[in-house]
Amino acid sequence: MVKSKQIIDLTLVIVCRGSEILLGMKKRGFGKGKWNGFGGKVEAGERVEEAAKRELLEEAFIEAGKIEKMGFIEFRFRENLKEKLAVHIFKVDEFSGEPQESDEMISKWFNTRQIPYLKMWPDDIFWLPLLLRGKKFKGKFLFDKNENIVSKELKKVEGDV
Repeated sequence: MVKSKQIIDLTLVIVCRGSEILLGMKKRGFGKGKWNGFGGKVEAGERVEEAAKRELLEEAFIEAGKIEKMGFIEFRFRENLKEKLAVHIFKVDEFSGEPQESDEMISKWFNTRQIPYLKMWPDDIFWLPLLLRGKKFKGKFLFDKNENIVSKELKKVEGDV
């Protein structure tokens, strides 16, 4: 009997303000010690956009105004090929509130020319520049147990992601 793959829908929000982006240092759990956007699991009955806005509010205490889906990436890890992380990536450039530290994240603004890629997931250097240039994208990344990229596919797309 072949077990089916488990797909976990996740969101990731990148907040932009002029020539800056807001990133969060993950304090615990998956991705601890890395700078990242804000996001998490889509809850049962929740639309992906609603989940993105909720996670941003929970992790950075800011409320998203206009939210635009920019990308979709499937992540898998060699040690657990049955599980696929389906990440819906959004850009927010209209928001209210000032970012604050939460139980999960420490928020910090970075100039887009000084993004700390070496302290982020290794795939970010491939797709984040596309998002910052207003380009939409789809991709797939496979990681090994040391969080190195084993294989990748990434392409720009026109229209909806």
